[in-house]
Amino acid sequence: MSTALPRLVVAAPASGSGKTTVATGLMAAFAAAGLEVSPHKVGPDYIDPGYHALATGRPGRNLDAYLCGPDLVAPLFLHGAAGADVAVVEGVMGLYDGAAGLGELSSTAQVAKLLRAPVVLVVDASSQSRSVAALVHGFASWDPQVRVAGVILNKVASDRHEELLREALDACGVPVLGVLRRAPLVHTPSRHLGLVPVAERRAEATGAVAELAERVRSGCDLKTLLALAHSAPPLPQEQWAPPVPASRPHGRPVVAVAGGAAFTFSYAEHTELLRAAGADVAVFDPLRDTALPPGTAGLVLGGGFPEVYAPELSANEPLRRAVAELAASGAPVAAECAGLLYLARELDGMPMCGVLDVAARMTDRLTLGYREAVAVGDSVLAAAGTRMRGHEFHRTAVDPGAGKPEAGAAPAWGLTSHGSRPGRRVEGFVRNGVHASYLHVHWAAEPSVARRFVGSCVEGCAT
Repeated sequence: MSTALPRLVVAAPASGSGKTTVATGLMAAFAAAGLEVSPHKVGPDYIDPGYHALATGRPGRNLDAYLCGPDLVAPLFLHGAAGADVAVVEGVMGLYDGAAGLGELSSTAQVAKLLRAPVVLVVDASSQSRSVAALVHGFASWDPQVRVAGVILNKVASDRHEELLREALDACGVPVLGVLRRAPLVHTPSRHLGLVPVAERRAEATGAVAELAERVRSGCDLKTLLALAHSAPPLPQEQWAPPVPASRPHGRPVVAVAGGAAFTFSYAEHTELLRAAGADVAVFDPLRDTALPPGTAGLVLGGGFPEVYAPELSANEPLRRAVAELAASGAPVAAECAGLLYLARELDGMPMCGVLDVAARMTDRLTLGYREAVAVGDSVLAAAGTRMRGHEFHRTAVDPGAGKPEAGAAPAWGLTSHGSRPGRRVEGFVRNGVHASYLHVHWAAEPSVARRFVGSCVEGCAT
């Protein structure tokens, strides 16, 4: 069975060319025209999908061929886009940039090929005229399996500049589908390597997305872009669905999942997998809620920027105490990155939950990259030897550091990194029902993670 789904991939020659502007604005413009738009992002980015969700009213979904494997990209895409009129996929970095040292793996180009989707190339034309044709020709001809079907020129200075660019591209065979003039930047503040999450600035973000929609609507040929999306052939893959265990345990344990401005890094599929495995998911906000959801049997603390909200998280002593008591009871707790910091004794000198006897602090060093991971021992998430792929992204460190777990704790993962500094190390903490690590993993790649976690919640309820 093949699925016909109109779709576009928005890519660029390099980061900073304007693909987030175009992709988010295009999503919002299509949605304003009455279309049901499915938003997607290539790679492990958690922040852009928040803006995509604001633009479309649907969850932003990630497509990562490294974390989930190439074979899952199209099925996950079809799952996320079910019921949509059109899907827009924002690329990552430059079109052909993939995981360091691993060729095209996890690149926008690879995802475009896996989705059989036409590519719209966003080009920063601010410092060129005729040379734009050589650049576009190079990207369009580099890989014959990648269909660069149109170009949107960004940061064009004037009518004369636009005329020169169009003349140069006439002989290139790649049509110009839009021109965005050089203009003051839409107010989208950045932190580390990305935008500030929507949850931290919803009112301002709503206005910014509306401005992007108007900029794209007035500068791009939406009718032709939509026709291009409709030119994508049907996809032969089956739609992914969260696997339902053959026999689910009696009762549905409550799994509390941290949300709000301090915990914005998550994949939509995680809560879907928890529900499919037999849990009732209750989202709570550690900045506002003074207690865990009623009946909490397990706790998931995802990623985010807790260092920004450390004073508020620390001030919420009743919730910190409730988290510590839940962990002390042996209940399953899964924490990634921000969740690890929240479980620490302190963060930048401010008291946290004290579940782990470690101190966390901000540093000047950015830790970033894909990792191969193997579970060092059994935990509530994975059996010893379970292999997964993950991603690290943080500017913090814990003391004791990686490879020196606190007394009574074992490391969570053995990691292998790629790229310019390959190496092996152990990382994270496992103790009783707690699994805490800097590593972000995508549970759709290994659904047994969700089943094992929910099973541990059921066992805890029974004892």
